[in-house]
Amino acid sequence: MAIKRGEIPPILAQKHYATSSAFTPENLLREARRQKRIAGANIPATCILDPDGDIVRSLIARGDAKLDPAWACYHTQLYSFSHGGIDFGIVGCAVGASFAVLIAEEMFASGCQLLISVTSSGQIVPVRPPPYFIAIDRALRDEGTSYHYMPPSDYSHADPTLIAALDGAFEDFSVPVLTGATWTTDAPFRETQPAIDAMREQELLAVEMEASALYAFAQVKQKPVLCFAHVTNQMGRVDGDFEKGEADGSKDALNLIAIAAKRLQSRLNL
Repeated sequence: MAIKRGEIPPILAQKHYATSSAFTPENLLREARRQKRIAGANIPATCILDPDGDIVRSLIARGDAKLDPAWACYHTQLYSFSHGGIDFGIVGCAVGASFAVLIAEEMFASGCQLLISVTSSGQIVPVRPPPYFIAIDRALRDEGTSYHYMPPSDYSHADPTLIAALDGAFEDFSVPVLTGATWTTDAPFRETQPAIDAMREQELLAVEMEASALYAFAQVKQKPVLCFAHVTNQMGRVDGDFEKGEADGSKDALNLIAIAAKRLQSRLNL
């Protein structure tokens, strides 16, 4: 049935933002632990979302990561590893807003205290040739998940104290790291040229699929989450696109995460 003019679309109806959810990650994980016979324990305090899975695959191939026995999620596997003197938990291939936030909810319910996401993204404003990184300070809410967490607005914003904590952190880093805004979409194969042109006019640097939802979750639940866009492509519109760098970009991404984690852990007293 078509929505009549003036009616609220379902994505915005019956949200009751001030009301707690009847279905919680804690209860889901309780039952998962019971069914899987997993003892109660915490995952590492600093966790990573790796939507492309390149970091996870690289760590496993080198024998540097192991399955974390405390992770009770029904949908994914969490690996633990150490890098730069920090213990991390990481989940790969959680692509898209709804999946990323589902995993983020379960991570924080399992002992996570800081979450960093690094997602591959497509260039909108050609500030320089890919690959490079963007510390996302705000993301346009062109996905559905964020609207279940907070009322409509154009953008979700990173916690400014987390962005400020990175000031000067990447001056000597091997790959450029910019700070700016992105466009979060649910439908990558509906990135039409008129839409891309409109996003460029708003000075959105890149397009990705998770940040606005993760930042909405972070703001509402008061959890420290920081998202990076790894600008690796021009949406397949040039020959030789999607070249990420050494080990599919995982080496640079992991070093970036370690630098950011040290700064943020200090700010959060972790």
